[in-house]
Amino acid sequence: MRRLLPSLLLKLTGLGLLRIALFGDTYLRYVKPGLRPVLIASGAVLLLLGIAAAFSRRGGSGAHAHATHDAHAGHAHDAHEGRAHDSHEGHDSHEGHDTHEGHDGHEGHDGHDHSGTPKIAWLLALPALSLLLFAPPALGAYTAARSGAGPVAVQKKGFEPLPATSPLPLTLTDFTKRVQQDRSRAIQGRTVRLTGFVTPDAAGDGWYLTRIIFTCCAADSQTVKIHVYEPGSAEPPAADTWLAVTGTWHPAGTLGTASAPAALDVRETAPIARPINAFSDDLPITPG
Repeated sequence: MRRLLPSLLLKLTGLGLLRIALFGDTYLRYVKPGLRPVLIASGAVLLLLGIAAAFSRRGGSGAHAHATHDAHAGHAHDAHEGRAHDSHEGHDSHEGHDTHEGHDGHEGHDGHDHSGTPKIAWLLALPALSLLLFAPPALGAYTAARSGAGPVAVQKKGFEPLPATSPLPLTLTDFTKRVQQDRSRAIQGRTVRLTGFVTPDAAGDGWYLTRIIFTCCAADSQTVKIHVYEPGSAEPPAADTWLAVTGTWHPAGTLGTASAPAALDVRETAPIARPINAFSDDLPITPG
């Protein structure tokens, strides 16, 4: 029975990966959309390996039992011939007994199966069952509050002129670049619309509009935050609430340089549905 348990772990893990990758969009909590085929292939391979391991164990057990039976029969035959030969030649019966006894002891040791699954390996059953039975929660405000905002990439080429649209839809990354890198200060005085989820400010001074961005998967995620100031608001929105926020840059530091904070004076907020692919910094979603 113990020999079948490792194959069970492989099958559980494979089924868990197939469940989140084939049914619904749960896999987007852990990897980028482009890695879905890789998850499906990995789940299928693990499932097939588990099935193959189960069948090979069964076949191996039967062959081992047959080999053990043949070995014991052969030893009995050899022992019988040895006793007859010793009696004919006049050898000491005690010496024959010791040789036979030592040989049997060695075979007894080899006949036992000391292999087994290390106990620590059973920890793998927990993530396998969690993928199969329920989906662990996605990254959100709890993670963002404990990670600093990652630096945005330097805009090596010049900035294009901003369209006359008002409010101007921007990603959190583009807004940060415009505030801290655009020497033309084109963002000054412009009404922009940004979307993300709410992360509380531990200092109680406003809150953060946040995006968590996957480069490949959740393990290499980065956080982009915009500090939101909401005059006259007694309570900040609840953590993890997805919002479309309209406002203007919060003046501080020198606009167009790293001293300028990525911050917004909010004029209007509107709740939006959590996007299917929430772990990218896409253009804002129009409320409603």
